[in-house]
Amino acid sequence: MKIIGKTGLAILLAASAMSAPAFAQEEESAEKASAFDLSGGVSVVSDYRFRGISLSNDKVAVQPTLTLSHDSGFYVGAWGSTLPNSPLYGRFELDLYGGYATEIAPGTTADIGLTYYTYPGNRDWAGPANYVEVIGKLSHDIGPVSATGTVAYAPDQTSLGDDSLYLNMGLSSGIPNTPITLTAGLGYADGSLALTAPDGDYFDWMIGASYVLGPATLSVQYIDTDIKKTGVKAVDKLYDPTLVFTVGISF
Repeated sequence: MKIIGKTGLAILLAASAMSAPAFAQEEESAEKASAFDLSGGVSVVSDYRFRGISLSNDKVAVQPTLTLSHDSGFYVGAWGSTLPNSPLYGRFELDLYGGYATEIAPGTTADIGLTYYTYPGNRDWAGPANYVEVIGKLSHDIGPVSATGTVAYAPDQTSLGDDSLYLNMGLSSGIPNTPITLTAGLGYADGSLALTAPDGDYFDWMIGASYVLGPATLSVQYIDTDIKKTGVKAVDKLYDPTLVFTVGISF
């Protein structure tokens, strides 16, 4: 067996000292990389309902999503949905969003963000369609039940003609020892985004359940509003009570 001399030992120690910062840099880079989280998925829904009203004309829609979040609480992302082809909205809605979410007390989370609703297929002659909305959420866990209050405000914009306010209170609770979650929600819309209702404001509500199976989620929701019927079937079906079925895959 060979014995390392003083010179060889000095060389080994020097090499170790030189390599230590490299390892430290690699670990620091790994920590920085792990500070970000990329999540997403795609869902197929039997009807794209936005705050109680069908935006897919009571037809199936495909809805992909992608979110990049940082452990500081900041996040950015994109969400989309197919639409029936129209001059104003085209065939696809693309929502770009960003915000900040943080726990402000044990079990209580605050989230403030901005969403830009865009319609890439909009024909200029049909008028502007894109708009911006500020959305704030406050969530609190009460045992197995999670309650979330939402305030969404869209200021006066060219595409809206006036401002708009939406309020929502939602509840969700997982059934212990099962992959099933029950949900319910009540919302109130007022302003330009509620012009479907004759009075310019309306309530919507939802009850549902979801079942998680690995990366897949199956859900069903009963959705309704108090919007008065016009007697025109093509219009009334957009906010008739309905069951919305969803199949989603996430990563």
